Amino acid sequence: IADNIKSMAELAKTNDIKVVISSTLPAYDYPWKPGLKPAGKIVALNRMLKDYAEQNGHVYLDYFSAMADERNGLPKKYANDEVHPTKLGYEVMAPLAEAAISEALKN
Repeated sequence: IADNIKSMAELAKTNDIKVVISSTLPAYDYPWKPGLKPAGKIVALNRMLKDYAEQNGHVYLDYFSAMADERNGLPKKYANDEVHPTKLGYEVMAPLAEAAISEALKN
């Protein structure tokens, strides 16, 4: 996943497109395939994405910190299935995305 995101960021930068790299949303488990325990993997992926963004002058958009619960999952108030955002989840995400895009356009 990280390598694919890095490739897309490099292509964008090569074509003078501003890059915003967002965190992966928190997920404690996936209801369609229980037991995968993705939370720790998502935390590690987000650390890699943040480091990459910082090292390459890209804006990092951190949805994870704003939305994660104590299990590093997505609370039901933000996602009925704890994976896909609800309207309230998107209401949390929208201003974060707007701020990140504005920041990217300044540079």
